[in-house]
Amino acid sequence: MLYYLLYPLKKYFIGFNLFRYITFRSAYAIVTALILSFLIGPAIMRWARKKRFGETIRDDGPSHHQKKAGTPSMGGIMIILSTLISVLLWAKLENIYIILFLLTMLLYGLLGFVDDYIKIVKKNKKGLQVKVKFGGQVLISILIMSILFIFFKNHSLLTQLYIPFIKNSILDLGIIYFFIGILIMVGSSNAVNLTDGLDGLAIGTSLLVIAAFTIISYVSGHIKIAEYLMIPYIKNIGETTVFGAALIGSSLGFLWYNAHPADIFMGDTGALSLGGVIGLYSIILKKEILLLIVGGIFVIEALSVIIQVLSFKLRGKRVFKMAPLHHHYELMGIPESKIIIRFWIVGLILALIGLSTLKIR
Repeated sequence: MLYYLLYPLKKYFIGFNLFRYITFRSAYAIVTALILSFLIGPAIMRWARKKRFGETIRDDGPSHHQKKAGTPSMGGIMIILSTLISVLLWAKLENIYIILFLLTMLLYGLLGFVDDYIKIVKKNKKGLQVKVKFGGQVLISILIMSILFIFFKNHSLLTQLYIPFIKNSILDLGIIYFFIGILIMVGSSNAVNLTDGLDGLAIGTSLLVIAAFTIISYVSGHIKIAEYLMIPYIKNIGETTVFGAALIGSSLGFLWYNAHPADIFMGDTGALSLGGVIGLYSIILKKEILLLIVGGIFVIEALSVIIQVLSFKLRGKRVFKMAPLHHHYELMGIPESKIIIRFWIVGLILALIGLSTLKIR
């Protein structure tokens, strides 16, 4: 919005020319979203306490988690609102990628909100039925992938498969990619949701992944840098740097309140929307396989659940004391704060490895 209002004024004052630069708008998108989070956060927590929208803690989890019962939830509203307002202020809103990101964030956030509402307000610990929740995720992903295929029907890059450390695509998947995209978005949203079990764990890990993809989106949209790094140049993708920056700012603001011991939880409202956005980022940047590296924490957490379920069904035995993996370490007696920080460190290393693939090709 500010771009359309102020950039045309450059003929009167050269300073307004700054609004043409993605880096300038991205920097202020971070600051704006961060400040908005600080302003919106206390209001959302007061509202949640007034409405008694407190978290219900599962009975089969670590016993010390019971003291967290009643902590305000649905904090994902803070992330979504701060990001939305910041993007509306600083991004070019006609950009198809910005539209897709906003649509993904809002639709997955709405689905998560309904799930949280049923859990917290209706006092149903199970929330939405699994098939309804999963079906909603699939439908949203189908919508997003359909828009991508319609808008980029003549863009062969969309269906190309790239592998880290190799500069050229190895395969054109054609229409098969449509279904792979759905799988990535649904899988990513669920993986972030599974990781959201300790104070600051999901949001801190998401921050690292989003930061990595934000950097990649900038270099992928800059034709000279893309050519130098020998990565696919994606026209107009650079504008998503502004979105990523806004999401970084709002996530940092949320982490301020969600850090251990948490004052508020993000709930499915935040986890599903963050996961959906991360999945979409990997798709449009052609970094689907790289997501397995930079989002390695999410992958490990999801795999621990899958392994646990399969092992119990096939062998009648559990591999972990409890799944997802972070609960396994809790039951081993490792303090929650130490688990969180160690997961962040691993996440940072994985993000740096992911970024290194831009040069090592």
